[in-house]
Amino acid sequence: MDQDSTPLELDDAFVQDPYSVYTKLSAEGSVHRVKMPPGVPVCGGLPVWLVIGYDAVRSALADPRLSTDLQRMDGLFAQNEPDSNRRAGFSPAISSHMLNSDPPDHTRMRKLVSKSFTSRAIEVLRPEIERITGGLIDALSDDDTVDLLDAFAFPLPIRVICLLLGVPIEEHENFKSWSQALVSGDSPESAATATAEVVAYLGELIERKRRVPTDDVLSALVAAHDVDHRLTDVELVSTAYLLFIAGFETTLNALGNGTLHLMGNLDQWEALREDRSLLPGAVEEFLRLESPLKHASFRCATQSLTVGGVEIPAGDFVLLAIASANRDPQRFDDPHALDVRRPADGGHLAFGHGIHHCLGAPLARAEVRVAFDALLDAFPAMRLAADPAELRWRTSTIIRGLDSLPVRLNRR
Repeated sequence: MDQDSTPLELDDAFVQDPYSVYTKLSAEGSVHRVKMPPGVPVCGGLPVWLVIGYDAVRSALADPRLSTDLQRMDGLFAQNEPDSNRRAGFSPAISSHMLNSDPPDHTRMRKLVSKSFTSRAIEVLRPEIERITGGLIDALSDDDTVDLLDAFAFPLPIRVICLLLGVPIEEHENFKSWSQALVSGDSPESAATATAEVVAYLGELIERKRRVPTDDVLSALVAAHDVDHRLTDVELVSTAYLLFIAGFETTLNALGNGTLHLMGNLDQWEALREDRSLLPGAVEEFLRLESPLKHASFRCATQSLTVGGVEIPAGDFVLLAIASANRDPQRFDDPHALDVRRPADGGHLAFGHGIHHCLGAPLARAEVRVAFDALLDAFPAMRLAADPAELRWRTSTIIRGLDSLPVRLNRR
């Protein structure tokens, strides 16, 4: 494919089932010119280079010529949508964080929070994760048919991240609606409203931490801004926003997606129920099979480069299909099937690769393991309460998650 070819126009069918498109495109190579579906926030109708397949995606994730710099990216988004109010989901007020930065800014910001998300730090947190999980399981005792996302998969990670950041638990509810508006919203207007509300809330929360600092991640970030001057005002708010959103979106979607596939493969649900030693590997399989992030955050080519034999011009958008990489038949046997006994040495890319590898991966893994362990104990006969074909996936460029997941708990 060359840069002058007509882009393939994607639509809602791609949002609902990207794998069919990946499979069709893979026969023609690993790099393709496409137009994003018109309904997705910020980038609807945007021409991008879509990179698919394990080797090409993994290599591109670590390529320094592909930038995530906010100013560079927003300038390109503006060419597609000049009205900044309609790009609110990518507003600098909430997007000036490490995910949208290149070194050295990325390195500086990541160092400020990395020690709070190490495997050792998360292991110390595990009793609290188990306590929160147990409380949510107990709260389900009076229900039979529930939306597992609303009742369990959302409140678990948001309560844990509130604990880490030092946020009163009663203040977490708004983050679901804010994330829905900003990550997979239906309108630019709702995204603009959510941005203003997020900035106002985090500004007030930061002031509280400034007046009464406590032993938590957000207080440490305020000190990094006020005392050490290692964060700007907008970076402080944006980093807090990133930790909130990333702190629950990955786990929320991993739990929902994993449950959906287990309910469609009850033999494997039973295998996990009978042998919990399979659970760590099963979590990696959930992450591989239905990755919570189907695409990595947008990149921009800082110079012309060749990927998979295709020249990508400087200044063009590049989108890396993590979900395609994780179902590449050249890398994984029977890649579209759930196999909780699959060897864990395949090296899925659900958490990315390179300098932007997900900082919260140890936390997400711990939460998902604890959550499934509790669900298997409490509701061994749990079943899907909807036709899988009628379930809808969220309209998002990045996120791969369901709108809802009705289940019957079927207590015994």
